[in-house]
Amino acid sequence: MKVSILASALVGSEIIKIGNEVNEMKRKGASIANLTIGDFDSNIYPIPTELKAGIVDAYHANQTNYPPADGVLQLRETVSELLKERFGLEYNTNSILVSGGSRPLIYATYLALIDPGDTVVFPAPSWNNNHYCHLTSAKAIAVETDAEHNFMPTAAQLKPHLKGATLLALCSPLNPTGTMFDADSLAEICDVVLEENAYRGADEKPLYLMYDQIYSLLTFGKEHVNPVSLRPAMREFTVFVDGSSKCLAATGVRVGWGFGPEDIVNRMKALVGHMGAWAPKAEQVAMSNYFNDKTQVDTFLTNFKSQIQDSLNALYNGFNELKNEGFNVDAVEPMGAIYLTIKIDYIGKTTPDGQLLKDSADVNFYLIKEAGAALVPFSAFGNEHSMPWFRASVGACTLQDIKDMLPRIKAALSKLK
Repeated sequence: MKVSILASALVGSEIIKIGNEVNEMKRKGASIANLTIGDFDSNIYPIPTELKAGIVDAYHANQTNYPPADGVLQLRETVSELLKERFGLEYNTNSILVSGGSRPLIYATYLALIDPGDTVVFPAPSWNNNHYCHLTSAKAIAVETDAEHNFMPTAAQLKPHLKGATLLALCSPLNPTGTMFDADSLAEICDVVLEENAYRGADEKPLYLMYDQIYSLLTFGKEHVNPVSLRPAMREFTVFVDGSSKCLAATGVRVGWGFGPEDIVNRMKALVGHMGAWAPKAEQVAMSNYFNDKTQVDTFLTNFKSQIQDSLNALYNGFNELKNEGFNVDAVEPMGAIYLTIKIDYIGKTTPDGQLLKDSADVNFYLIKEAGAALVPFSAFGNEHSMPWFRASVGACTLQDIKDMLPRIKAALSKLK
């Protein structure tokens, strides 16, 4: 059957593919620590009790019709206040757009700014920018990052690729690495963007920055920084992506928000409206009520972050112990989000049954079968299959799951020749 060129060339999510295979193995009885999907097991990490009750109450109050195209005003007012209190950012309700999670906001940002053939620059690894470039017929430039800088892009790495580009897509804390920009590094990138825009004429598109800070409230002893606070001149060029999905373990509740220059947000509003990608009205009302009680938000975040950090630290410490014992592994200290960056440098080794591990995917599936441990290779985030780095997401595992998994990984790696 003939389909569009766009659809026929679209590559599915490698993360979902791995997760589906893991789930099928678990269905057949395999015991696997699933560190693949950037999501939460709701039995381990339930949403706040008060939020759940608020959603139910909103449905009982018949909040079941279409929400406004840009989001319920009550929630946009709450978000405006949240941005001011948590990040020192001043955005009025007309500059804020609510959608069904953050994905429609990212897609709408691309659609609002990108024409076919325009250049989009993003770091590798990063989440899904390659797919959004395909969907908008953009020219994708993936800039390789390195462990020396915790896989966060630097101004020096980005600058050679920004001439004539339309969009720079950044994320902090970063999916897939769980690492973050510091103020100096992000300020240097902002200066490069401002320098590039100073050269452009009034009839040219500026270089815009999409700044995904969906994990900004999930940080561990590190300060989240943003481009507009560091360089106020970035305000007219920056579109933020944010929301409740990650900070409240509320991925299925589907309430995200973006903000930025009012004219761009208005165009994104129309795009989200045509997609019908609104957040459900009851959830919007409940989310507003929940965030208006700052004490309960802080109490939840304190406990939630502590639980996540315990799991990340257990994994980080476990891999450091393996490294100290002589295994070819490494890990980057967790800073934010729910991810740990892990190096498992066993490409080229041979399994006990004689199979050569040719790339990171082979290493990953060996560990799934032999150690009951499922990770995501950085090849799923734009890097080469020869790169021995992996993302581990702790949202779907208990602390005990992780502790039980580490000896299995040690045993599996010990068998390789």
